[in-house]
Amino acid sequence: MRSFPSVVLVCALTLAVPSASADRSRPHDGPRDAGRPDGYVQGTNRPQTSDGVVGPAARDVPLLLRSVRETRSLRTWKVVPGVAVTTWDERTLRGPIRATLMTVKWRTRGLTVDYANPGSVGRTAPVSSILARDRAVAGVNGDFFDIGDTGAPLGLGRDRQLGLLHGRLEGWNAAFSFGRRGWPDIGPLATHARIREHPDITITSVNSAEVEPDGVGVYTPAWGDASGYRWTGGQRREVRIVQVIDGRVAFVGTRLPAGRPYRDTLLVGRGDGARQLAALGRGSRATVTSYVDGQPRMAITGNKFLVRDGLVTVVDDLEMHPRTAIGIDRDTRTLLLLTIDGRQSFSRGYTMVELAEKMIDLGADESLNLDGGGSTTMVARRAGRLQVVNSPSDGFQRSVANAISIRYRKPRR
Repeated sequence: MRSFPSVVLVCALTLAVPSASADRSRPHDGPRDAGRPDGYVQGTNRPQTSDGVVGPAARDVPLLLRSVRETRSLRTWKVVPGVAVTTWDERTLRGPIRATLMTVKWRTRGLTVDYANPGSVGRTAPVSSILARDRAVAGVNGDFFDIGDTGAPLGLGRDRQLGLLHGRLEGWNAAFSFGRRGWPDIGPLATHARIREHPDITITSVNSAEVEPDGVGVYTPAWGDASGYRWTGGQRREVRIVQVIDGRVAFVGTRLPAGRPYRDTLLVGRGDGARQLAALGRGSRATVTSYVDGQPRMAITGNKFLVRDGLVTVVDDLEMHPRTAIGIDRDTRTLLLLTIDGRQSFSRGYTMVELAEKMIDLGADESLNLDGGGSTTMVARRAGRLQVVNSPSDGFQRSVANAISIRYRKPRR
């Protein structure tokens, strides 16, 4: 991991830095939203954060001048052996930012990196509550989630103790994981599920926020209480539910239960998926199995790879947001967990390209973008208790679906 000085002296340069008025006049890819401050842009990308807020446009600063900045270190402390946190401010020609970096030496004895959630897939909670429940010493918010409805994460989640909790066959598979040999990785991971006696039925998701149109979803008690037609995006016609208990079909129907717990496994189909499930009759055998590519010990997804093999893989250098990212520095065997505050006067947020470039500057060979916006939260133990160590843009911790958890148990001599 590259080190950074506490202060970087900026050469005195005579620069034509765009003013706010000049910035507002430059062309954009889409119309402005009249209800948002100047600089917000509609239609440039699909939402980059779970909250769907459209970020302000970054100033058009020449590429060669992006690295001109003044850096001031605020504080650094050790959380536990192998885990440290550093917070610093930067003044750049695009505006100020505040960054908080957590470094995790994953080979340190007693350290464990894991997935954590509030206790069920369909619930949300503040990051500090999720991590306290997991007996963690530190961590950050995790995957994007269905913020306006079920609260469920959009991608993959696998816990070291509990196994696979949720995932999709395709569509949201950019993941951070720890393999069975104890090494971290960033790459695509798909979730596979099948009914052994009916291999022709294609299962598209496990405990997902919503079953895809014409798909079949699996729901286990890890989800929580049944969510009814929220599982089908409000669709009530051409849906089918099959309950499997102890490997046999116990119930079939077309009305989806809501607001109550359920036993074993539910199969929910929409459209063609519902017609496929018609092959399962009450009393017939149905053995539902699932696994993740490569069978990692833990895994969690984000929406985009930022860095692959040391190269930037994102292109959006316009829309700024608070950001959360995780990266791997293989040379030093260090995980890099980074938050960039945003939507605040002292920190403007980062574009996706800026986030990727910062992760490379810090030493990342691979990096993944996690949920940002108001979800961006880093928590670490300090003075004997878990504390939020960045500045969430909502002014308080948002309730989120899951987190990356860092646990520590002092090894025996």
